[in-house]
Amino acid sequence: MRFLITGGAGFIGSNLAKALERFYPEAKVYVLDDFSSGHFKNLIGFKGQVITGDLSDPSLWEWLKEKFHFDAVFHQGAITDTTVQDQKRMLLVNSDSMRYILDACLYWRAKLIYASSAGVYGNSPPPMREEEGLVPENVYGFSKLMMDHIALDFIKEHSEIKVIGFRYFNVYGQGEHYKGKTASMVYQLYRQIKEGRRPRLFKWGEQKRDWVYIEDVIRANLLALEKDLSGVFNIATGQARSFNEIVDILNRYLGTSYEPEYFDCPYDFYQSFTQADISRAKELLGYEPQYSLEEGIREYLERLGEDIRA
Repeated sequence: MRFLITGGAGFIGSNLAKALERFYPEAKVYVLDDFSSGHFKNLIGFKGQVITGDLSDPSLWEWLKEKFHFDAVFHQGAITDTTVQDQKRMLLVNSDSMRYILDACLYWRAKLIYASSAGVYGNSPPPMREEEGLVPENVYGFSKLMMDHIALDFIKEHSEIKVIGFRYFNVYGQGEHYKGKTASMVYQLYRQIKEGRRPRLFKWGEQKRDWVYIEDVIRANLLALEKDLSGVFNIATGQARSFNEIVDILNRYLGTSYEPEYFDCPYDFYQSFTQADISRAKELLGYEPQYSLEEGIREYLERLGEDIRA
């Protein structure tokens, strides 16, 4: 089998590339990335090939159709900085490129598994369900919602091509270091504590997120590869936890006692509470999250080389 991963030098994409090589050792895995936010060091240990290119360039997809055949495409590439407000650029990269990718999958008769986002829900009341509350607060969330619309229309027209979209909630774990300011708050708060600084939170740290560890996200992708179905699914834990709780967990595991420094939120499009309904993913994909927030952070810190205190 041949697999293509767009955004394969990024956080989720690089973890997925290595997982595919572990679970499908006879497969050929290719990474497509323009390295605008991905990093080559995420791919140290990767045995496949890298294709350098802009996924929003239609000529790239024509070239790929001519030169390659893929059995499945994992579409992780995107502008992932939710604070970007250039609407045209966001939609060109995140939404319009979806049409080129689907056209290529139709040509190859390949399955598509792609990354959507919990950003499509904005500040809709939780628990967030796939058909409800689709009111994004920013252009990033809107671009992901448009991806879903494009994918769902394609599924209606081409039911023989399986397309699975994942609305990832707040993913954290090894490999996100190179995301910089867009790395998860778990990682950012960890770095602040390690540098001897008080962890900084928007007032008053009680905003909640559905945090999902990278290993659960990878498991969902592998399940999707084996399932003969199409649709859009929430990928999360189904549990919302606050930023203050993350600080408490980090302090406990690192043996520190830093109090948060609170400041005003500068964004008027901020999501204050996300929590997924994951019943559809459980029922149809067989997805079951394996990591609580405590378990995920503990394993993450161990992989970062920390000696856990508790």
